[in-house]
Amino acid sequence: MFAGSYCGSPPSLAEVATRWNFDPALLAVLALGLALSLRAGNRLATVGMALLAIAFVSPLCAASVTLFSARSLHHLLLILGALCFAMAMRESEVSSRLARSLFRRRVPVGPATIGMTAVLWGWRVPSLYDAALADMLVYWTMQLSILASSFAFWLAICRASAVGAVGGLLGGTVQMGFLSALLTFATEPLYRIHIAAAPSWGISPLADQQLAGLIMWVGGMAPFAIGAAAIARNAWARQNAAQPAPVVSRNPV
Repeated sequence: MFAGSYCGSPPSLAEVATRWNFDPALLAVLALGLALSLRAGNRLATVGMALLAIAFVSPLCAASVTLFSARSLHHLLLILGALCFAMAMRESEVSSRLARSLFRRRVPVGPATIGMTAVLWGWRVPSLYDAALADMLVYWTMQLSILASSFAFWLAICRASAVGAVGGLLGGTVQMGFLSALLTFATEPLYRIHIAAAPSWGISPLADQQLAGLIMWVGGMAPFAIGAAAIARNAWARQNAAQPAPVVSRNPV
C-alpha cells in the first residue's frame, strides 16, 4: 500500500522544474495550517508553513529523490520550520491559554537535544534512509520525527534559562558539525538511491554526498544562529523591562 517514493521517481535535470507536488491530502494540511496561522495573525507560524510548502510542494521534493544534497536542504527547511513554530508559540504564550498550558510543561534542554540528535543521526543510517525513500509510511515517519524532535528542541531552548539555552545551542551546533563532517569526508557514497540517480544530473554520488555535508555544515548553522539571536533579543527585552523607570524630579516653581 505504501510502497514507492512519496516524491515519485528521480527526475531528470530537464524535467525537475515541472515536478510540483499537488498531493490533495498534503495541500489540505498545509492550507489548514496556513489558515490557522493567518487567523491568529502569527507571522512566524505563517513563515513556518511557507517553509513546509517549499519542502514538500516545490520541485525540491522531487529533486531530493535524485540528490542527497537536495535532501539535506529539505531537512534544513524542516528544522527552520520547527524553529518558526516554537518561536510562534512563545509569542502566543501571553494571549493563548493553550500555549500557556504547554509552556508550563518545561521540556528539559538536555533530553531534547539528545532526542533531536538521535533522530537526525538515525535517519542518516543508510538502511533506514534507503527504506524511507522506498516506502511512504517510513518516509513520513522520517519527516514527522525530524519536525517533531526539532520542534521539541527549539521549544526547550525558548523556555530555558540563558545558560541552558546557550548549552543547548552549542550541543546542537556540535552534533550538526560532526554529522556534516562524516558526510563531507566520507570516502565512498553511502545511499543506494543516490548512487544510481545522482549521475543523471552530471554529478558523482560521492561529490553529491560531500555537497550535502557542506550544506549541512554551513547552512545547518543558520537555525542555531537565528535561535541565538532570538534568545539574545528576548534577554535584552526582559532586562529592559526589569529596569525601573527613571524618576523625574519636579522642582517647585
